[in-house]
Amino acid sequence: MVIRVAARQNRQMASTSAGILLFRDSSAGTPTSVQVLLGHMGGPFWQRKDAGAWSIPKGEYGPDEQPEAAARREFSEELGVAVPPGPLIELGSARQSGGKNVTVWALKADLDPAVIVPGTFRVQWPPGSGRWAEFPEVDRVEWFDLATASEKIVTGQRPFLQRLPVDHL
Repeated sequence: MVIRVAARQNRQMASTSAGILLFRDSSAGTPTSVQVLLGHMGGPFWQRKDAGAWSIPKGEYGPDEQPEAAARREFSEELGVAVPPGPLIELGSARQSGGKNVTVWALKADLDPAVIVPGTFRVQWPPGSGRWAEFPEVDRVEWFDLATASEKIVTGQRPFLQRLPVDHL
């Protein structure tokens, strides 16, 4: 009984994240010409991974912050640039395999990956060594067509690619 209660409490306390998925029409205004901006997760764990190692710029927020405000803050923190102007399109939420609930908005905008100055995080590396190292939150940012993005993105974030309003470009 105690184990079940603890497991239930852990599920209820699952972390929440919010992010913004930029998308653009790369040419002909068709669903196949849509591209999305993804960031390759930084740090030593993701360094040699590609498929499933890309993410929507997003981050965690607590109960005192609204999801949209968190999405805007995290976009700026992760990429080091302001959120481009324009209306956000709510894409809803999805639960990732680790239990994190992610809420995402889409924004039709263009952004040059060369202007990105990612935020950093500190982690003990190698684990248990007592040495701390600083790594970029994202080590590179690229535009991908939807088919390629579906291969690159973390599995739990694929639903957001499917929810993009690409038929209204």
